[in-house]
Amino acid sequence: MTYLITGGAGFVGSHVAEQLLQRGETVVVIDNFNDYYDPAIKRRNVERLNLHDKFTLIEDDIRNVERVNRLFAEHGITHVAHLAAMAGVRASVDQTALYIDVNLIGTMNLLEAGKAHNIKQFVLASTSSVYGKTEILPFVETDTADRPLAAYPASKRSAEMLGYTYHNLVDMNVTVLRFFNVYGPAGRPDMMPWRLMEATQTGEVIKLFNGGDIHRDWTYIGDTVNGVIAALDKPLGYEVMNLGCGSPISLIEFVEIIEEYSGKSINTVDVPTPLSDPPITYCDNTKARELLGFSPAVSVKDGLYKTWEWYRDFKGL
Repeated sequence: MTYLITGGAGFVGSHVAEQLLQRGETVVVIDNFNDYYDPAIKRRNVERLNLHDKFTLIEDDIRNVERVNRLFAEHGITHVAHLAAMAGVRASVDQTALYIDVNLIGTMNLLEAGKAHNIKQFVLASTSSVYGKTEILPFVETDTADRPLAAYPASKRSAEMLGYTYHNLVDMNVTVLRFFNVYGPAGRPDMMPWRLMEATQTGEVIKLFNGGDIHRDWTYIGDTVNGVIAALDKPLGYEVMNLGCGSPISLIEFVEIIEEYSGKSINTVDVPTPLSDPPITYCDNTKARELLGFSPAVSVKDGLYKTWEWYRDFKGL
């Protein structure tokens, strides 16, 4: 078996690739090293993967149809973890065309290649953002999730439905995983954990939506990766599953935890919550527990401590 990890040089993708390699699998990563955040961070992630004999890196774009098709043919791809995407809710507000091109058309290219090569399993990374400002709490997969607040969740929800089309027409196994606020060591610098930790050193003023009275269901990277691997290992026809911790906390509490670990105060300013952002993300992970044996084990406080330790060592503090 050969596993293709799209976006495999990124935060979640590199951790998934590494865990597969550690258990002896053959792994191919495709990544275009775009500059949404510093590509040097992704290069460092790949350095870890290059230590394994069964690892291959393809530096290209999932929108390159010819290259994607050749990749499937040359490497005998059997399983796909599709993690590549243009990320970020607020960044998508003024870039609708780009987000649809990458997140929907790129997904179609991979599904087409998967169909041509009769792959065994296709795992699609989606997002809790598809739920928008739903009044159904916690978020559950039976929610229609048909009121996306920005282009990013709209593109992801569209990709979810496209996955069902391929299941319906060619009986492809497609598992959609809706990620909830993934964080941890070697995380993305555009996300709140890294930004807050940086602010303890730089004094940067951090904008807190609604005075920090918004809630997010932060999910540790190790738990997320375990869920992705379980989904790769268990074809289920077509399923959509939440993959989150199930314990949202307020942003202000999140800030206070990092202040405690760093011993530094963080400068903040109260700003209105943008129209693109919901007041809460809150995961009902019952389905993933039942179908995948998903069992998130790392609390936010413990996960942030692990993340702070990594950041401190990374920065030489």
